[in-house]
Amino acid sequence: MMKTNAFLSRSELIGVAILAGLILVVFPMVLEPFRLNMVGKYLTYAFVALGLVMCWGFGGILSLGQGIFFGLGGYCMAMYLKLEASSIENTKIQSTPGIPDFMDWNQITSLPWFWQPFHSFPATVLLVVGVPVFFAFILGFAMFTRRVGGTYFAIITQAIAAIATILIVGQQGYTGGINGITDLRTLNGWDIRTDEAKTILYFVNGGLLLACVVALYFVKHSKLGRILLAMRDKEDRVRFSGYSVAGFKIFVFCLAAGVAAIGGAMFTLQVGFMSPSFVGIVPSIEMVIYTAVGGRLSILGAVYGTLLVNWAKTTFSESFPELWLFGLGGLFIAVVLAFPNGLAGIYSTYIAPRLKRSASRVTAPSLPAQLPQGSPAE
Repeated sequence: MMKTNAFLSRSELIGVAILAGLILVVFPMVLEPFRLNMVGKYLTYAFVALGLVMCWGFGGILSLGQGIFFGLGGYCMAMYLKLEASSIENTKIQSTPGIPDFMDWNQITSLPWFWQPFHSFPATVLLVVGVPVFFAFILGFAMFTRRVGGTYFAIITQAIAAIATILIVGQQGYTGGINGITDLRTLNGWDIRTDEAKTILYFVNGGLLLACVVALYFVKHSKLGRILLAMRDKEDRVRFSGYSVAGFKIFVFCLAAGVAAIGGAMFTLQVGFMSPSFVGIVPSIEMVIYTAVGGRLSILGAVYGTLLVNWAKTTFSESFPELWLFGLGGLFIAVVLAFPNGLAGIYSTYIAPRLKRSASRVTAPSLPAQLPQGSPAE
């Protein structure tokens, strides 16, 4: 296969270019600000689907708790924005000015220690990725060094997602409880609530997503990617070859957590709040659906699957508010049964061969071959 550079084949480069044109050119041209912001919200979920491609598709690790890392990244960004909105001037009517309103309502009189680093934007950027990755490392180390995997790991991550939701809701004075962290206004003094700001954030969101796509392609085509595939298919053989299977599993799980956390932070900026409803079991399973529909072995398919499922979800919920859950479930079942490799499988099985045949017919010589000189015509 011809390579255009070290880690992208020609077809993959074309695919990335098409996706970039769709996100950065087509959608902004044809969609009004409200719909464009909605697509921006969908794209934040695509970060989680990208992480699941690496974790589940290539590493063979099905996590049903990726909403935890999405939520942690979102809460870290929301904490910074909330502190900026809770200046002494803005909260002078509170009993304790200078702290978030929900803390004042719960009779907390000073800012907790774990909120203090979020006064700094550079520290917040580091913590957006660092906190979820650290949590994923602790969980992965505890599970993978004991060779816990498969269905057991999926159930454990699902249980932890439920625990995280209960913990966030229960600690209302520190997390905002069931309502989450709301009333987010500015980012370094820049009002993020205007249509213009949301459009700019959409482009930032799309640029970060494309950067993650390219980075994951690099991982896929590296030696690490080949080891992940071998580990998924023949784990014992990889272990007997001298590789640390637990170490590779921890790495890819942390990678998926970090990518999901970026999506959570962009969700907070794009939508303007973060709540525990994005941390629990239901959103985590929906994120797995995005990956399955797009194709769990396809990096680009994960993005398209996320867009398709969320577009269907929005359409069903707007037209048939009482039936959209059944429609979403039916879409998932239909794709899994009829096209187990998702949208990427449909493309590679049916569309790509036809495109190749069409291209070969176009490039085939139309003139008859000339006879050698001196040879008889008949």
